[in-house]
Amino acid sequence: MLAPLYDTNEADAITTLVLSELTGYSKAKLKAFPETELTGEQAEKLSTILNQLQTGEPLQYILGHTEFYGLKFEVNPNVLIPRPETEELVSWIIEIVGSSPINILDIGTGSGCIAITLKHELKQSIISAIDISKGALKTAKRNAVNNKVEVNFIHADILAHENIKLDEKLDIIVSNPPYVTETDKRQMHSNVTDFEPHSALFVPEEDPLLFYNAIADFAVKNLKSNALLFFEINESYGEATMDMLRSKDFINIELRKDMNGRDRMIKAHLS
Repeated sequence: MLAPLYDTNEADAITTLVLSELTGYSKAKLKAFPETELTGEQAEKLSTILNQLQTGEPLQYILGHTEFYGLKFEVNPNVLIPRPETEELVSWIIEIVGSSPINILDIGTGSGCIAITLKHELKQSIISAIDISKGALKTAKRNAVNNKVEVNFIHADILAHENIKLDEKLDIIVSNPPYVTETDKRQMHSNVTDFEPHSALFVPEEDPLLFYNAIADFAVKNLKSNALLFFEINESYGEATMDMLRSKDFINIELRKDMNGRDRMIKAHLS
């Protein structure tokens, strides 16, 4: 019944996740015991979930949670569903930081997946996070409590960054800001464009680096000397993003591909 909406692999993955959620079985146990019958209550829940899935609503929103870097996160239409490539960005930061206690700011935190995971893994570091959406911040705060970490959440608009005042300069700024243009939107699945928050996704076609420019300007004023800026990026604008950073005196700029071989991450030093 999911075939019209998803390819075979996606439909299989969704089916496994739903059955695992309903039964409490692992993927391996589901495969080992395919003859297991659902209870009446489970079958009823399955029918409800299937009806929601057929509207194109993402499974993570239907279930109300997802996993990111081994942690459980509440997700709802106030926040983007965390993506695997964002895990790669987080992993890159953790690998570089090691055990040094540092001061990190996540801009456009959404569900809080980046900030909370960094605090969970880099316990000695001070982690703050900004978002313009009050609904997203409420979700992120609940996720911090549920994952037993302390993150300083700030309600602010990075496009009006001159109004943001920090107590001290930062060692790292990280952001996965909106970067989807109208051209990109036409190629995206409706379960993203119809359900996920547009303010966290889309930018004007004529100004695709709108948020990257603002964040880089903010970083110039608020990063320590030789500190780091990390971005998740639109794969179509890797070179353009690097050129923009060079124009603002960032150095040692590194463009990194994700697991699918696409240009999706940038690291830059403030000179």
